[in-house]
Amino acid sequence: MASSPVSVEYLSTGANRQTAVADWSSSGILAFGSDINVALWRPAATPTKGITAILSSHKELVKAVAFLPDADGDDSAYLITGSDDKTLITWKASSKSEDFIPLQTYSEHTGAINCISVLRVKAESPQWIIATGSADASIKIWRFENDQLSLLQSIKTVPKYFPLCLSLSYLDESGDAIVLSSAGTRDIIQILTAEAKADQIKFEVQATLSGHEGWIRSLSFTKETDSPGSDLLLASASQDKYIRIWRIHQGKELPALAASGSDPESDAYLPGKSPSNKAHRLKSAGKDFSVTFEALLLGHEDWIYSARWCKQADGKLQLLSTSADNSLAIWEADPSSGIWVSMVRLGEISREKGATTATGSTGGFWTGLWSPDGQSVATLGRTGSWRRWEYVASEDSWRPCVAVTGHTRAVTGISWAKNGDFLLSTSSDQTTRLHTRWKGSDPETWHEMSRPQIHGYDLNCIDSLGDSQFVSGADEKLMRVFSEPKAVASMLNRLAGIGNDKNVRNMPDAANMPVLGLSNKAIDTMDDDQEIAPIDDRDRDAMDPASVVKKSHLEIDHPPYEETLSRHTLWPETEKLYGHGYEISCLATSNDGKLVASACKASSTNHAVIRLFETERWTELRPPLTAHSLTATRLRFSADDNYLLSVGRDRQWAVFERAPEEDAAYKLLQSNPKGHTRMILDAAWAPSEAPLFATAGRDKQVRIWASKTGEDGKVQFAQTASIACGTPVTSVDFLPQLVNGRLILAVGTELGKLILCLIKEDGSEVIEKPACASFCLPKAVLQLSWRPVSREGAGRPFEVAVAGEDSSLRVYAFSQEYLGGS
Repeated sequence: MASSPVSVEYLSTGANRQTAVADWSSSGILAFGSDINVALWRPAATPTKGITAILSSHKELVKAVAFLPDADGDDSAYLITGSDDKTLITWKASSKSEDFIPLQTYSEHTGAINCISVLRVKAESPQWIIATGSADASIKIWRFENDQLSLLQSIKTVPKYFPLCLSLSYLDESGDAIVLSSAGTRDIIQILTAEAKADQIKFEVQATLSGHEGWIRSLSFTKETDSPGSDLLLASASQDKYIRIWRIHQGKELPALAASGSDPESDAYLPGKSPSNKAHRLKSAGKDFSVTFEALLLGHEDWIYSARWCKQADGKLQLLSTSADNSLAIWEADPSSGIWVSMVRLGEISREKGATTATGSTGGFWTGLWSPDGQSVATLGRTGSWRRWEYVASEDSWRPCVAVTGHTRAVTGISWAKNGDFLLSTSSDQTTRLHTRWKGSDPETWHEMSRPQIHGYDLNCIDSLGDSQFVSGADEKLMRVFSEPKAVASMLNRLAGIGNDKNVRNMPDAANMPVLGLSNKAIDTMDDDQEIAPIDDRDRDAMDPASVVKKSHLEIDHPPYEETLSRHTLWPETEKLYGHGYEISCLATSNDGKLVASACKASSTNHAVIRLFETERWTELRPPLTAHSLTATRLRFSADDNYLLSVGRDRQWAVFERAPEEDAAYKLLQSNPKGHTRMILDAAWAPSEAPLFATAGRDKQVRIWASKTGEDGKVQFAQTASIACGTPVTSVDFLPQLVNGRLILAVGTELGKLILCLIKEDGSEVIEKPACASFCLPKAVLQLSWRPVSREGAGRPFEVAVAGEDSSLRVYAFSQEYLGGS
């Protein structure tokens, strides 16, 4: 990999909030749906690399992901995914590797696919029975063999419900009968059976289990013990806040416990309905079975999203449950009494949950997974980020581990720190995140290190001011300026070696958010033994007790966990910049950090103005700059700040030149009302001696404009080249330095294609490098940004950050040879 001229340095994306959205394979790969992609992550890998690959093939949100269980000696690994686009896709990779390629797409379902369950068939050649549940109120049964998926049966749910969870298992030791449990948007569980060795596998409903009082979100089968003839246990998790365990026993005799069980009426421990002990009889493959209610697990305070069994190496059976109450529980049966007890509780318990949903993961844990060895658990929270714990046998405790985080909606803006130390990203998921390399790992790995802004509006744009301040714009009429707090600065210095020369003395300690408000306030950090004052509900500026920053929270030697990121790494807001009449569409900061230029959504010349703010006193320089009649889509300052370029939906570009004598600091130099034949979406200045810029439009063109100085000494721009891209171009950016005498332009299109163009310094000759298929995105590239300074001594010194509409943020690195250097 070291010799490769191109590499993927960093992939970041958040998971979809669905119960069936993830699976952890026996080879240690955790796959999860993120927007329309499937992301792969090896949680146990050292160093913790994060997401290693993103698979794209689906057209809409991925809801269900399952690995096909493998066995020793298998040459290939398989993955099956279901989506809102009503299709199933099968994926194949060589055993234990991550190079999954799509095999086939199946569109037999007529609704979104919500859940998938897989059973490996006891046969000489590898084959599997797969059940899929969809929002078309049907369950489909498939056989997968020789890389082909064949439909065996379609089952319409009666009474009609949408299946949200399925679980498949063998009923008996000899593998003659298969059982399928199905449940969803009703409070019943259906038990279906089929003969495994029949010519045609056909499932039939044999029993309906009632008892739950809400929708059922998760089902999981397991054998109680490894001994032959062991009973089968089914766990069902519901929105009624309870988990029920059911026992499936072979033979006409009922299991001992159920037979001796007294009348449930006499021992009613639930208000309202009592647990029913009715035995349900099943018959399949000529054998008799019974289903009886075994146990009711109480302990969660909110909807339960998932329940999964795990058999530990010593034969101990454990059940992992995750709930909307922000907790995760591991249940075991007491060896003497058989009563199920919650042995471990992880997550957020007590008042630390917080009073606001802006910070913290209120909304709970959506799914829980066991690692293949049962020594680690992972769970997915409301923010689309994972949390992971590992069991430490010597301490008999569960220790949190570094997991992966990412945006859950389109990444709308990215900006490197002026010195290239870190990368800031904003998104429609209403967060701003800071990403950088962790120096403590070998090799160095990228991680989200801070979440400076958690907002109430979708964020649209961002730019950094120096190396410890940034300004962001959202779907509101003002921009907000944030300054780095002391606690985050010292953490970044320790973990990433950033900012050794920063003056931290004048920085505020930390920041948190008022319970009713959008502005992060500067606060002092607290000692660990300090008591937190109770909150007064009537106080608008009351601080959320959960986001109080204790000194120990950020004195860490590893990238922060999700609960720290979402609570304790906010940056205080230092200024608000007013003036626009509509939502902010774009902004830019000058390279010397003295000016902020911004524009808002507009349908008239009055509002399509560019406003300039100076950063010393944060006042607006009037009058605003006028040129456009519709929304300006991008503003860019030239490297020496002598020029300001704006492009807009009115198909024109405008160049303003610095005019120190003017009140507005800039004046219009030239505008071209017919710059493109459709709206212009992006623009970038080249690092050439004579001013030169590129514009990107919906007319599928990138145009290069070079400057010539006229007889009157005035600079004028004219088109020198155009690059046809085949699809609308949504983003462009120039590498800030010449490589072997040529300009390097990165181009991103609406279909996610990434193209590199080598351009002569006078803009006359363009050489296109072919787009690397594995680097392309499945949706539009919303912004591109080259790292301002190359990495000295690195094999691939040039890095570009890519913001995707598919909620992914990617950093790619290129070698000098690849970009045409010597």
